[in-house]
Amino acid sequence: MKISRFSLFRWIAIALVVMAVILLVLQLIQFSRIRAGFPPSTLIAGIVVGGLNQQQAADRVTQAYNNPIELVYKDQLIQVKPSQLGFDLNVEAMIAAADQQRVRLPFWSSFWDYLWNRSPVAHDTPLSATVDENRIRLFLMDEIASRYDEVPESSQPIPGTINFQIGKSGIVLNVDKSLAVVEQALQSSFNRSAVLVIGEVEPPRPSLENLGILIKQILDKSNFDGLTEVYVLDLENRSEINFAYEQGVDYDPGIAFTAASTVKIPIMVSTFKRLNEPTPQGAADLIAQMIEKSENPPADKLMETYLESNIGPIYVTQDMQEIGLKNTFLAGHFYLGAPLLQRYSTPANQRRDYFTDPDVYNQTTPSDIGMLLDDIYQCAQTGGGTFAAVFQGEISQSECQVMITYLTQNKIAVLLQAGIPDGTKIAHKHGWVVETDGVIHSIIDAGIIFSPGGNYVAVVAMYQPTQLIFDVANYLTAQISTAIYNYFNIS
Repeated sequence: MKISRFSLFRWIAIALVVMAVILLVLQLIQFSRIRAGFPPSTLIAGIVVGGLNQQQAADRVTQAYNNPIELVYKDQLIQVKPSQLGFDLNVEAMIAAADQQRVRLPFWSSFWDYLWNRSPVAHDTPLSATVDENRIRLFLMDEIASRYDEVPESSQPIPGTINFQIGKSGIVLNVDKSLAVVEQALQSSFNRSAVLVIGEVEPPRPSLENLGILIKQILDKSNFDGLTEVYVLDLENRSEINFAYEQGVDYDPGIAFTAASTVKIPIMVSTFKRLNEPTPQGAADLIAQMIEKSENPPADKLMETYLESNIGPIYVTQDMQEIGLKNTFLAGHFYLGAPLLQRYSTPANQRRDYFTDPDVYNQTTPSDIGMLLDDIYQCAQTGGGTFAAVFQGEISQSECQVMITYLTQNKIAVLLQAGIPDGTKIAHKHGWVVETDGVIHSIIDAGIIFSPGGNYVAVVAMYQPTQLIFDVANYLTAQISTAIYNYFNIS
């Protein structure tokens, strides 16, 4: 019996259809199994989880992000568990978000893509985690900085000299800048290394107390048998020292000294307080003679003309008291035979532990005259400070700048000025007087020094009850001035 050609083709077609159906069913079964997990192109927080079920995907993501990160500090490699840094992974939220994206995909279109081996569009569920910055900061400070930082060593005074030994630079972790790189490593699936930010720190300047020790060593080495009081103010960070010292014995600072010509600084301030701008030429000429040439008649003339004809010194004293200088006063004019207008009792001249027999006509303390220079400086720099608060609108910034200019013209090349390099700007006023016994007993020099390493106020006052030899006082004041300059300009 012969089978027709048509029947043969029919049976072949039927067989092919059956086979196609079987293949389709097999593919549907296979696709359904695959679809039960995440699609091949699925990523969660950068981790490939295609073909995995939810638990498997959660385990893979957790393992990836719970692996230690590596902190790099110079040549040190430190492995740290994320949990130590307060890193908390929200796996459940990410799995749920990824699963929602999966079920949104149409079944038949996804199946069609599967049949034709077309990869679906990749989808990455973003990382969901929290980071505790405080935990990171504490870890960096307690476990990294405290262990690996190389703390800079401050410069130290060299005993027996006026110089300082340069300190040693250090390596210090920048915690604030390192926070960001650590967080980035915690939140990355592939770059688990954080290069910490460190920086070189210059050796800090020694404390002003160390400067005080050095100055006392200078005095001890010189065998000076009188009293020295020193006041130093750092005009940048506002730190200060003030001490009184005599032959190994410390006294409380704030001892009354004869102000002598340094009281001309208060006279200049009181004059500008009462002048209108621009400064009259007559007043300008008198101030120049008083400050630059340290002449006394111009000082009297200024007070008589611009303060009050008879009691100008009282006005000066009142101005100083208004700005808080309780130990600074001028009780009479400079001319011979000038009457004592008022007798002043101050905290300084009422002390019983040390007495320099200061002039009843004019007195000050190193800290008082130093703070007055600071007031002038602050006013010149910003227009603010004590003058702006107390003498509201009466002394301008430009007038304070002019005051400093006058003080810079006091060029005597001795005392403070002798101890600083040539060309260094110094605005200062010195003072000494030959007493009634024909000798000098006290010398004072007060100035603002503008140095490359920082601006500062320095006041040095010296007293010797028998006789203060000028050459001795000059040499020691210059040595002290050099030590102070070296402190601010260690190199």
